[in-house]
Amino acid sequence: MKQILVNPIGKILVQGEEISIKLDKKYIPALKALDEFSHLNVIWWFDGFDDVEARSILETPKPYKKAPDVMGIFATRSPIRPNPIALTTVQIISIDHEHGIIRIPYIDANDNSPVIDLKPYTPSIDRVENPSVPEWCSHWPKCVEKSGEFDWENEFEF
Repeated sequence: MKQILVNPIGKILVQGEEISIKLDKKYIPALKALDEFSHLNVIWWFDGFDDVEARSILETPKPYKKAPDVMGIFATRSPIRPNPIALTTVQIISIDHEHGIIRIPYIDANDNSPVIDLKPYTPSIDRVENPSVPEWCSHWPKCVEKSGEFDWENEFEF
């Protein structure tokens, strides 16, 4: 199989309540025209789970209280996976074009997690009108805006 080379374009900065994406200087020109989008798909690296053991796990015991007893890793949002790639949709609060900083309200990444790519969120491509999910998670919020108010602590087994 062909080897794939992925280079980070920046990193996530988590400084207390302030969260941002800081691009490497050479990628700052790529921010042009991003201001008019309200949301962004951030593709980032779960760097805390990038080791041989974590990459070899393909099944996991019931991670969610109402889930099946064993789940394939591709049926979870777990950071433990063959390639620890994460995808998070975030709101753009502001963009500092001079310094290459995108302020965002939240992302489930650690400070200094590498950012692999950014793509504007566009409903015509990214939004699914009527998605179906398994019964065990059908009570979860239907949008990211409501997720912040949801009692996620009551959903997980860990």
